[in-house]
This record gives sequence, C-alpha cells and structure tokens, in this order.
Amino acid sequence: MLLLGLIFVLGVYYSDGAACHNTHPAFGPTNTFPIYDGDSNLQFLRSVPNGKLYTINVPNSGAGTDSPFYVIHVYGSGYQMGFAQGSLLKNETVQFINDVWTYLEQQITSGDYIDSLPDWLAAMIADLGLDVALEATELLTRYYTPAYFYDEFQGLADATGVDYQRIVNVHMIASLTQGDCSMLGAWGKALDPTSPTKLLQLRALDWNMDGPFRNFPAVTVYHPAQGNQFVMVGMIGFITALTGFSDQKLGISEIGVAYPDTTFGSESRIGYPFLFLLRDILQWDQTVDDATTRMINAKRTCNLILGVGDGKSSEFRGYQYSSSVLNIFDDMNMQPLYDWHPRINDTVYWGMDWICPGDNIVLSAQIETVYGKLTPEVAIKNLASVEESGDNHVAYYDLTNLELYVSFASPVGSPGPSAGYARQFTKFNGTALFSEKPPTF
Repeated sequence: MLLLGLIFVLGVYYSDGAACHNTHPAFGPTNTFPIYDGDSNLQFLRSVPNGKLYTINVPNSGAGTDSPFYVIHVYGSGYQMGFAQGSLLKNETVQFINDVWTYLEQQITSGDYIDSLPDWLAAMIADLGLDVALEATELLTRYYTPAYFYDEFQGLADATGVDYQRIVNVHMIASLTQGDCSMLGAWGKALDPTSPTKLLQLRALDWNMDGPFRNFPAVTVYHPAQGNQFVMVGMIGFITALTGFSDQKLGISEIGVAYPDTTFGSESRIGYPFLFLLRDILQWDQTVDDATTRMINAKRTCNLILGVGDGKSSEFRGYQYSSSVLNIFDDMNMQPLYDWHPRINDTVYWGMDWICPGDNIVLSAQIETVYGKLTPEVAIKNLASVEESGDNHVAYYDLTNLELYVSFASPVGSPGPSAGYARQFTKFNGTALFSEKPPTF
C-alpha cells in the first residue's frame, strides 16, 4: 500500500468495489499447497549497523514458479531503523520508489483516471501537480503524526539518496485513501479443540496487481529502542503498517470502505493517518483495550473497518471507524446484520467491504463449513483462497503461539498463480524473529 491509496482512487478501487454489489457469489478453489517452513529456509545475505537482511525463496511446489522475498531486521531509534533498512536495500528501495512514482504519474496523465479522483484531490493535482498536492495534504496531518515517523523517513532518505519529500509523499498518498480487503478473528468454539491455537486472525490485502508493487515483497521485523517489537508484512521501504503483529501478541487487520451506509457518519482528511495509527498499536499498545482507547482518542479520518486481536486473552474486536464514529464489535453485536452477513458465534469477520453481499456470503459459508475445526492450516486451505481475497498478500496470525503464515503475490510475469491467496504460504515463528540478535560491528 505504499502508494496503494492512489491506485484505488485511480479506478481500481472503485471498479473492484463494484463487485460488492454482486449478489451472486463466486466460490474459488481451495489452496492445497503444503506450508513452507520459513525458519529453516532463511538465507542470510548481509548486515549493517542496526540491520540484518535475509531472503527466502518459496518454491510454490512447482518448477519455475519460485518467488523470493526479504526478511529484514532493524534496530534502534526511528532514524537508525530507517537508515539500516535503506542501507541493506539501497538499490531496491530506489528502484521501488522510482518505479511506483513513474507508474502513478503515467496513470494520472494517460486518460480518464483523473476523472475517477475525488473532486478535491483531482483539483489539487490539476492545479499544483502530484508532488505539490501531496505536500499540501501532508500538512493537514503533520500535527497528528508522531515525530519518530519523520525521523525514520529521514534515515531512509539519507541511506538511499532518495528525496526525503518523495518518501513522505508516497507514504502520505497511502494514508489518504483505503482499499478493499478481508479479515477474520476466530476463537473458542470456532477452533479445533485439539489445536494449541486459541485465537486465529486473518488479514487479506487486495489491491492493484498491474503496477510494480508486487515486485518488492518484504517481512520487516522491528526491534525499536522504545516500545514493543513487531513484525510488518508489506514492501521494501514502506514503514507504516499494512499487516502485522507485536511481541505483545496483538495483531491488526484493516478494510477500506467504498460502500458504507449512513451509520458511518462523516469522513475527514485532517487527522491521524490510519496506517500510522495501526503501526502505533503494534509498537506501543499492550492489550485490545489499549488499542481501543487509542482509536477513541484519535483524530480519526476516513471510513474503515479495523480489527485487533490479543493472543494473551484470546480477544478479537472489530471497529467501524470514521471521523465521526467508532463502534466496537464482537460476535454478539457484529454489524451490518443481514442474511448475507450472519453472526457466527466466536467469530468476527468482513469480506471486502461493509456492504458487500457476494464476498460475505462466501466467507461466512466457508467459516460455517469448517466451524469447530479451524486451525491455521484449515483456514489457509478453505477461507481467503475460496473467497479469493488477498491478491497482493495474505497473513494468518496464530496469536496464541506468535506464529505467522504469509503468502505474497507472484512477481509480475512470473508463471503459476499470481494472487497471494492461491500461492504457497510460509510459516514463521514470531518468538524466533523477535529473538534475533542485533549485528555487532
């Protein structure tokens, strides 16, 4: 979602969202790939002060379909972590920023895309240009953005030579808009009673598959000088939270809302950018209640559905989130309540949007099919894969045992299935990731 937001605004967001009005659900195939052992297949590449870099090559159980991604460890202050990541992956970060920015500029100037923008953003870009428009919008959120994010941006810029303001801008555009995704929290009777998993969480990210975004996958493990350690699933050079969990056994999920109802109230573009808020939950909060308090007190912005799970207490809460509304849901009061989005004991879930019959019919039917038998392996086979949600990446968290199961989209042009939900998942032990020692120099 580094620049994810603009891609949604540029037409993919709305065209994909239109499927949410489809009342004829489509059930995809199950994912039958075996789960790949990430811990034993990591390959060390190099280290720098405050950073270590590993790679892993996922075979996808077929010749010619291998897909690598990086596992990055960063340590220290905000500036030190940004500088370490930039030093470890300088060329890749420069390429990513340049490729994405070129792609976006081409999309904006190549035809009808400008007509798909919200009026206020289209007018700003037409009058000022993309860079200046984003700098102006960044000023609307700077007051609400903690300084350590800017420190990390500066470290990344200093290490790579990429323009500092360009790095800020590409993070800002992601925080201006939202994209469709899916989530689930499951506990209690929904799970296999013989499994050690007591809280299972899904975060599926759906967004543009045509641009360069899927070519830069990464799992980044943060070991900050202050706060919790945490893992983020995303892309090289992107420092705010799409997907992740912390050593406090807190996990996050997020869905953008293109089809709200009147219960959402109003939106705003002035406030605490939601991707920054999600990362702060990972770095600073200890419990679901802490995360809830953070949302209550925040200057909130756009329409979202958020989810936070706590493996310590086996609690999961969903949130209807907007500038004017924060409603908190469990399995007993989950909304919206329709026959296509039924309440299911010991689960909270949404498929792709708020008003989205097709995906929610599929997701709820699959939950009910495996109800009482859910484990991470059963979920990988039967949930997001059949709903066909999580084309860019999919993560399941076993928050009880701090285990991550993740799958990324294939690189552009790679053979085999392209969507993350249809590819082989890799399992990591979060305790081992958090125990990684810093480099010595």
